[in-house]
Amino acid sequence: MTSEWTKARPNIDLDNQEFWAGLREHRFLLWNCGGCGAWYWPKAYCRFHENQPFAAQMSWVESSGRGVIHSANVHRTVLDPAWKEDTPFTYVLVELDEGPMISSTLLDYIEDPILIIGRKVGVVYEDHLDIGEGFVLPKFALLDS
Repeated sequence: MTSEWTKARPNIDLDNQEFWAGLREHRFLLWNCGGCGAWYWPKAYCRFHENQPFAAQMSWVESSGRGVIHSANVHRTVLDPAWKEDTPFTYVLVELDEGPMISSTLLDYIEDPILIIGRKVGVVYEDHLDIGEGFVLPKFALLDS
């Protein structure tokens, strides 16, 4: 993409910068507990046991980037002119295979979002690296099985 980016940019901060750095490398990272193996998004302390100081047992680990659509809706109304060319679009809440939930845009527009509840999806990386500091957005695509 070479046109000017007019939409809101991702809010990248100290807590999630590793996640966004992974996306730049087309790696879907989740926060993982080295003690018990629990996965988290967003970054959190492990809820299953006492945590080491400064979350020493936690780290960003590459995940499958796959999951199942838990919920979906269609955005048909343009509330910000920057989204005019992208509307309508389907927005999904994905329960990742590792357990956490994350939301993002589905690549394919689906008129009736009820039809895709329970469908498998995989992450797709949308590069915007030629814009200022650049970033990569995670989106999801329907999988055949």
